[in-house]
Amino acid sequence: MTRSVTAVLVVTLISCGGPQPAATSNVMDRGVVLSPAPTPGSLSLGTTPTAAEIAALDIDVNAKGEGLPEGRGTYSAGAAVYQKQCASCHGVGGLGGIAPNPALVGREPRDFSFATTPGQTKTVGNYWPHATTLYDYIRRAMPQLAPGSLTADETYSVIAYILAENEIIAKDAVMDRKTLPAVVMPARDRFVRDNRAGGSGFR
Repeated sequence: MTRSVTAVLVVTLISCGGPQPAATSNVMDRGVVLSPAPTPGSLSLGTTPTAAEIAALDIDVNAKGEGLPEGRGTYSAGAAVYQKQCASCHGVGGLGGIAPNPALVGREPRDFSFATTPGQTKTVGNYWPHATTLYDYIRRAMPQLAPGSLTADETYSVIAYILAENEIIAKDAVMDRKTLPAVVMPARDRFVRDNRAGGSGFR
Protein backbone atom coordinates (compact mmCIF):
# COMPACT_ATOMS: atom_id res chain seq x y z
CA MET A 1 0.00 0.00 0.00
CA THR A 2 2.81 2.37 0.93
CA ARG A 3 4.60 1.66 -2.39
CA SER A 4 1.45 2.49 -4.40
CA VAL A 5 0.83 5.75 -2.56
CA THR A 6 4.45 6.81 -2.95
CA ALA A 7 4.38 6.01 -6.67
CA VAL A 8 1.30 8.18 -7.14
CA LEU A 9 3.02 10.99 -5.26
CA VAL A 10 6.10 10.83 -7.52
CA VAL A 11 4.00 10.88 -10.70
CA THR A 12 1.92 13.77 -9.36
CA LEU A 13 4.98 15.84 -8.52
CA ILE A 14 6.49 15.24 -11.95
CA SER A 15 3.29 16.07 -13.84
CA CYS A 16 2.74 19.22 -11.81
CA GLY A 17 6.25 20.50 -12.25
CA GLY A 18 7.27 19.68 -8.70
CA PRO A 19 10.63 18.32 -7.50
CA GLN A 20 11.83 15.48 -9.71
CA PRO A 21 14.15 12.58 -8.96
CA ALA A 22 17.69 12.68 -10.31
CA ALA A 23 17.81 11.94 -14.03
CA THR A 24 19.60 8.65 -13.55
CA SER A 25 17.52 7.29 -10.65
CA ASN A 26 14.88 4.60 -10.95
CA VAL A 27 11.26 5.38 -10.13
CA MET A 28 10.03 3.06 -7.37
CA ASP A 29 12.56 0.34 -8.22
CA ARG A 30 10.66 -0.57 -11.38
CA GLY A 31 13.53 0.08 -13.79
CA VAL A 32 12.02 3.27 -15.22
CA VAL A 33 14.91 5.65 -15.94
CA LEU A 34 14.22 9.29 -16.63
CA SER A 35 15.94 10.80 -19.66
CA PRO A 36 18.73 13.32 -19.05
CA ALA A 37 17.69 16.94 -19.06
CA PRO A 38 17.67 18.37 -22.63
CA THR A 39 20.51 20.57 -23.78
CA PRO A 40 19.59 24.27 -23.46
CA GLY A 41 17.96 25.44 -26.68
CA SER A 42 17.26 21.89 -27.83
CA LEU A 43 14.23 19.63 -27.60
CA SER A 44 16.44 16.52 -27.70
CA LEU A 45 14.14 14.93 -30.28
CA GLY A 46 15.16 12.77 -33.22
CA THR A 47 18.59 12.41 -34.76
CA THR A 48 20.63 14.35 -37.30
CA PRO A 49 19.79 12.95 -40.75
CA THR A 50 22.54 11.48 -42.87
CA ALA A 51 23.37 12.76 -46.35
CA ALA A 52 21.75 9.63 -47.81
CA GLU A 53 18.53 10.21 -45.86
CA ILE A 54 18.35 13.81 -47.05
CA ALA A 55 19.02 12.77 -50.66
CA ALA A 56 16.18 10.24 -50.51
CA LEU A 57 13.73 13.00 -49.62
CA ASP A 58 15.21 15.72 -51.85
CA ILE A 59 13.30 14.75 -55.00
CA ASP A 60 11.52 17.94 -55.99
CA VAL A 61 11.70 19.19 -59.57
CA ASN A 62 11.12 22.87 -60.30
CA ALA A 63 9.77 24.61 -63.38
CA LYS A 64 13.25 24.94 -64.88
CA GLY A 65 13.82 21.20 -64.61
CA GLU A 66 16.31 21.43 -61.77
CA GLY A 67 16.14 18.16 -59.89
CA LEU A 68 15.37 15.95 -62.89
CA PRO A 69 17.36 12.69 -62.81
CA GLU A 70 19.17 10.87 -65.60
CA GLY A 71 16.99 8.63 -67.75
CA ARG A 72 14.94 8.68 -70.93
CA GLY A 73 11.48 7.77 -72.09
CA THR A 74 9.54 7.19 -75.29
CA TYR A 75 5.90 7.18 -76.32
CA SER A 76 5.81 3.45 -77.06
CA ALA A 77 7.34 2.51 -73.72
CA GLY A 78 5.04 4.99 -71.99
CA ALA A 79 1.94 3.47 -73.57
CA ALA A 80 2.81 0.15 -71.92
CA VAL A 81 3.49 1.79 -68.55
CA TYR A 82 0.26 3.78 -68.76
CA GLN A 83 -1.82 0.72 -69.57
CA LYS A 84 -0.35 -1.22 -66.65
CA GLN A 85 -0.09 1.49 -64.01
CA CYS A 86 -2.45 4.34 -64.88
CA ALA A 87 -5.40 3.31 -67.05
CA SER A 88 -7.37 1.69 -64.23
CA CYS A 89 -7.78 5.13 -62.63
CA HIS A 90 -7.37 7.67 -65.42
CA GLY A 91 -9.19 5.75 -68.12
CA VAL A 92 -8.24 4.49 -71.57
CA GLY A 93 -6.03 7.02 -73.33
CA GLY A 94 -6.06 9.29 -70.29
CA LEU A 95 -9.60 10.50 -71.00
CA GLY A 96 -10.74 10.09 -67.41
CA GLY A 97 -11.92 7.33 -65.13
CA ILE A 98 -14.40 6.97 -62.35
CA ALA A 99 -14.55 10.10 -60.18
CA PRO A 100 -12.52 11.52 -58.56
CA ASN A 101 -9.77 10.29 -60.90
CA PRO A 102 -9.18 13.15 -63.36
CA ALA A 103 -8.69 13.08 -67.10
CA LEU A 104 -5.10 13.66 -68.19
CA VAL A 105 -5.72 14.15 -71.89
CA GLY A 106 -7.83 16.82 -73.57
CA ARG A 107 -7.06 20.10 -75.29
CA GLU A 108 -10.48 21.74 -75.01
CA PRO A 109 -11.12 24.50 -74.15
CA ARG A 110 -8.25 25.90 -76.16
CA ASP A 111 -9.15 29.49 -75.24
CA PHE A 112 -8.48 28.91 -71.50
CA SER A 113 -12.01 30.02 -70.62
CA PHE A 114 -12.13 28.31 -67.23
CA ALA A 115 -13.01 31.50 -65.37
CA THR A 116 -15.91 32.40 -67.65
CA THR A 117 -17.20 28.86 -68.20
CA PRO A 118 -17.31 27.02 -64.86
CA GLY A 119 -17.23 23.24 -64.92
CA GLN A 120 -14.74 22.82 -67.75
CA THR A 121 -12.39 19.88 -67.30
CA LYS A 122 -8.80 20.84 -66.54
CA THR A 123 -6.21 18.48 -68.01
CA VAL A 124 -2.48 18.34 -68.62
CA GLY A 125 -3.16 19.41 -72.19
CA ASN A 126 -5.27 22.49 -71.56
CA TYR A 127 -4.27 23.76 -68.11
CA TRP A 128 -0.84 22.72 -66.80
CA PRO A 129 1.80 25.43 -67.44
CA HIS A 130 4.97 23.33 -66.96
CA ALA A 131 5.79 19.88 -68.32
CA THR A 132 8.32 19.34 -65.53
CA THR A 133 5.46 19.27 -63.01
CA LEU A 134 4.52 15.91 -64.49
CA TYR A 135 7.80 14.40 -63.39
CA ASP A 136 7.68 15.95 -59.95
CA TYR A 137 4.12 14.79 -59.27
CA ILE A 138 4.28 11.33 -60.83
CA ARG A 139 7.53 10.47 -59.06
CA ARG A 140 6.25 11.39 -55.61
CA ALA A 141 2.56 10.40 -55.84
CA MET A 142 1.91 7.85 -58.57
CA PRO A 143 0.81 5.17 -59.12
CA GLN A 144 -1.70 5.65 -56.35
CA LEU A 145 -1.24 2.23 -54.73
CA ALA A 146 2.56 2.25 -55.01
CA PRO A 147 3.85 5.84 -55.19
CA GLY A 148 7.53 6.17 -55.97
CA SER A 149 7.75 2.70 -57.51
CA LEU A 150 8.31 3.81 -61.12
CA THR A 151 11.87 4.02 -62.41
CA ALA A 152 13.19 7.22 -63.99
CA ASP A 153 12.85 5.67 -67.46
CA GLU A 154 9.26 4.58 -66.76
CA THR A 155 8.38 8.04 -65.48
CA TYR A 156 9.89 9.81 -68.50
CA SER A 157 8.10 7.31 -70.76
CA VAL A 158 4.63 7.78 -69.30
CA ILE A 159 5.20 11.54 -69.52
CA ALA A 160 6.10 11.19 -73.20
CA TYR A 161 2.88 9.23 -73.69
CA ILE A 162 0.70 11.80 -71.91
CA LEU A 163 2.27 14.76 -73.72
CA ALA A 164 1.98 13.08 -77.12
CA GLU A 165 -1.65 12.12 -76.52
CA ASN A 166 -2.26 15.80 -75.79
CA GLU A 167 -0.64 16.71 -79.13
CA ILE A 168 2.06 18.68 -77.34
CA ILE A 169 5.04 16.63 -78.55
CA ALA A 170 5.52 14.22 -81.44
CA LYS A 171 5.17 10.50 -80.79
CA ASP A 172 8.80 9.96 -81.77
CA ALA A 173 10.10 12.53 -79.26
CA VAL A 174 12.37 11.32 -76.45
CA MET A 175 11.90 12.80 -73.01
CA ASP A 176 14.86 13.25 -70.67
CA ARG A 177 16.30 15.84 -68.28
CA LYS A 178 17.15 18.15 -71.19
CA THR A 179 14.16 17.80 -73.48
CA LEU A 180 11.40 17.80 -70.86
CA PRO A 181 12.09 21.35 -69.55
CA ALA A 182 12.13 22.56 -73.16
CA VAL A 183 8.55 21.48 -73.78
CA VAL A 184 6.27 24.52 -74.14
CA MET A 185 2.85 23.74 -72.71
CA PRO A 186 -0.27 25.21 -74.38
CA ALA A 187 -1.18 27.08 -71.17
CA ARG A 188 2.38 28.31 -70.60
CA ASP A 189 1.57 32.00 -70.99
CA ARG A 190 -1.75 31.84 -69.15
CA PHE A 191 -0.04 32.06 -65.79
CA VAL A 192 1.79 35.05 -64.34
CA ARG A 193 4.88 35.35 -62.24
CA ASP A 194 4.45 35.16 -58.48
CA ASN A 195 6.03 38.47 -57.47
CA ARG A 196 5.07 38.31 -53.81
CA ALA A 197 7.84 38.41 -51.22
CA GLY A 198 9.21 34.88 -50.96
CA GLY A 199 7.69 33.78 -54.28
CA SER A 200 9.55 31.30 -56.45
CA GLY A 201 9.95 33.72 -59.34
CA PHE A 202 9.31 30.96 -61.91
CA ARG A 203 7.01 31.67 -64.83
